[in-house]
Amino acid sequence: MRRIALFIGTNIAVLLLLSIVAHLFGIDQMVASRGYGGMTGLLLFAAVFGMGGAFISLAMSKWLAKRSTGARVIENPQTEAERWLVDTVRRHAQAAGIGMPEVAIYDAPEMNAFATGMTRNKSLVAVSSGLLEQMNREQVTAVLGHEIGHVANGDMVTLTLIQGVLNTLVIVAARIVGNVVDSWLSGGRGDNRGGGLGYFVVVMVLQVVFGLLASMVVAAFSRWREFRADAAGAKFAGRGAMVSALQRLQGNHGKSTLPDTIAAFGISGPLADGFRRLFMSHPPLEERIAALQRGT
Repeated sequence: MRRIALFIGTNIAVLLLLSIVAHLFGIDQMVASRGYGGMTGLLLFAAVFGMGGAFISLAMSKWLAKRSTGARVIENPQTEAERWLVDTVRRHAQAAGIGMPEVAIYDAPEMNAFATGMTRNKSLVAVSSGLLEQMNREQVTAVLGHEIGHVANGDMVTLTLIQGVLNTLVIVAARIVGNVVDSWLSGGRGDNRGGGLGYFVVVMVLQVVFGLLASMVVAAFSRWREFRADAAGAKFAGRGAMVSALQRLQGNHGKSTLPDTIAAFGISGPLADGFRRLFMSHPPLEERIAALQRGT
């Protein structure tokens, strides 16, 4: 429940900031006063903040991931284990036809790993110390194959595109509906349709509501891409090894110390039930194991 509360709180803060910026730059006043005539300015504003913000986050993803997890990039392997880790990632990357990712280890007790980066050829693959300590090499090989699968499938870029498009739609839809509601509340009198406090509050609330709905779509795609990455792990390391790795991950009991900003990129995510399941970035491990065993 803590992750859901953090997500909602962050969402509200970002949407509030967007509303304030739009109000200060006169976008809301223009849309409210001109109705659909102000659509060009609204679309430009929404695209800049919706798509631009998403791609800025993607561009900063490697830096943020390293900083937030304390990941140490292996530039010159010092131990046999580090050499094996780098060599395994290199072998998978060559098989997938992508550039060699940076390889890193971060200190965390749970078994987890993640991949992120701006492009297929400039990515980062990081594993937790807990994963290296609690899994055998066959299982780690499968996990690394899973993460390389994310990179090869372009999941980070696709997820960013989806988030950017949805952000844009949320900004536009909130202001269109807010304009209609504001007009209705003012009885359709043009002199009251100037993007005032009432319009501002309506738009802010609608952005939160629409933003939550959009987050469900992003989470649904995130869950679907986990099945594809599992299939990649099975391809690179063998289906038995991938199934074994996922079964071993069940020892995490749904726990993850990855920061919320990159939790969706980890191989293991938090569990949820009921309504909260709609916000899960990862499907239950039981479903992923069953899909692999069915060969789907």
